[in-house]
Parts: sequence; structure tokens; C-alpha cells
Amino acid sequence: MITPHIAISIVFILLYLAFLIWYGGKSKPLTQADVEFLLAEIKKRAGKQEAVDEPPIFNQFRELTRNDDGQQYYMVNLLKFRKKALYQNGSSLGDDPMAANERYSRAILPLLLKHGGHPIFLGQVQTRFIHPDLADDWDQVGIVRYRSRRDMLKMAIEIAESGIDIHKWAALEKTQVFPVKPIISLLFIRGVVTTLLFMMIILVNFL
Repeated sequence: MITPHIAISIVFILLYLAFLIWYGGKSKPLTQADVEFLLAEIKKRAGKQEAVDEPPIFNQFRELTRNDDGQQYYMVNLLKFRKKALYQNGSSLGDDPMAANERYSRAILPLLLKHGGHPIFLGQVQTRFIHPDLADDWDQVGIVRYRSRRDMLKMAIEIAESGIDIHKWAALEKTQVFPVKPIISLLFIRGVVTTLLFMMIILVNFL
């Protein structure tokens, strides 16, 4: 007979398995054919399949996915905001760049979570320290975890269809984005979730 304690423990274990499936971290590497198929879908969803010239971002996606290993990775985002948001003439959304950025953040977070990604860090730049001549100035630094490059491209398809990126480009004067692979990291997301769930199981069974 399954006791209430055992039933609750099974629920926690199933939740943990669901978390592992969602969080992932290793998928089938993208082939060149996969990349071109996904890029074509982005163009289609954006309504630009007939366009002769590709947006520069397409070659940047190709560079990002070159020699893909299917593993999770982190994207560093350096952000410089406009003094006034740049929407199309006649827009009723106003010219506050931080409000535009907030619109984009609210819209992008559900897509990130859907594809196993999430923000790791967001910080405001305070001042300069080591700053070479002609180096860019930035307002914020963000780090986002992606489950895989395949997930990022799939997310880009949904962004192209929804058009939410207009808020991002309205808010930003410039940005620099690049992927990084941890050498040393203290971010043990799986370990934290594992520990919390098993602590809950122990508490349920002994209280």
C-alpha cells in the first residue's frame, strides 16, 4: 500500500525528473542543413521570405552555430541604452528607453523559460576602471543561460513571428553579445534543485 509519505516522495521525484527534462543541457548538434532550415523559418515568420538581402543577424547566427556541440552555453550581453526610445513615427509607446526595454524583457522571459533558458545575472555599470582608449561604454551587463543553440534559434523563430524585438531595438543604442563556455563556475542549478527536492522528501518522511 502506498502511504501518503511515499506518494508525496514520488511526486517530488517526478517533479525533479520533469525539471531535468526541461533544463536539459545536451541536445543533438546542429548541422548546416538544420541551421539553414531554421533561418529560413525565421525569415518566413518575419514575413521576409521574398527579401533579396538577408539581415546581418543571419550570418551572426551561422557563426554562433558553427561547430555546434549541442551543449548548454551562456550569452554575455553588453547594453547601451538610447537617450530616447526609437519607435516608428506615430507610435503611441512613448520615448522612454527603459520602458521599451521593460516591454521586451516581459515578452522575452516566457520564451526563454519555454526553451530551457533563464537569466543568470543582470547588473548596472557603475563607472570605468580599466578602460582602453576608444573602448565602448556600456550601461548594463547581462548573462543568460541557453539550453542549446538549437533552442536559441527556435526562440528566434517565435520572436520573428511576434515582432517583440522592436522594443529591444527601440531601447538600445548599441549592444555587444557573445557566447561563453564556463571554465570555472559556481552556478550549480541542477545541484541546488536536487538538494532542495531531496530535503523536502526527507522532511516529509520524518516530520
